[in-house]
Amino acid sequence: MFEIQPMNAQIYRQQTRRSTLVIALVFVALAMGLSTAAVALFGEPGADNLRFNIGGVFAAVLLMAALMRKVFWTQEWMAPAVYSWQLKRSLMSITNVMHHVTAAVDAGDPTAMKLLRFYHLGLSQMHQLDGNSSDHGQLSREMDQHKARMETLGLDTDQTRLNPAWLEEVKQASR
Repeated sequence: MFEIQPMNAQIYRQQTRRSTLVIALVFVALAMGLSTAAVALFGEPGADNLRFNIGGVFAAVLLMAALMRKVFWTQEWMAPAVYSWQLKRSLMSITNVMHHVTAAVDAGDPTAMKLLRFYHLGLSQMHQLDGNSSDHGQLSREMDQHKARMETLGLDTDQTRLNPAWLEEVKQASR
């Protein structure tokens, strides 16, 4: 279950830039080191060693994927980037069934209304964190209208948690 956490956008961008730089530097060092090692071990002086260079870069990609999943993902300096990835994955899971969600919201389904409220809150935070103010005006109007409708129906508008069961429930109800 994913939960939206309050986050300072300026600090978030600073920390994600730093983690991106660290990852890029580690990748470059691995790619150069493994390519150099592959050429030194398997290459021939004066010959075309491009395949060994490419092999070193490919090995660096694989090693970086493993490092990301097993080492970097749990590091404190990666927390903002991991949070952002989880937020975007949560929003995408709703986007994938949005046609079901909007139909159920139009029919007055409380679960779909909660799901859409979470989507609005998450999307708003994502726009804020990414510094994307161009789409925020339209989103604010939709959010306000939906929030007012939820309040009229007596539904809790503080939907900061995504319950995965809501997705299934909305999909099943539309069948």
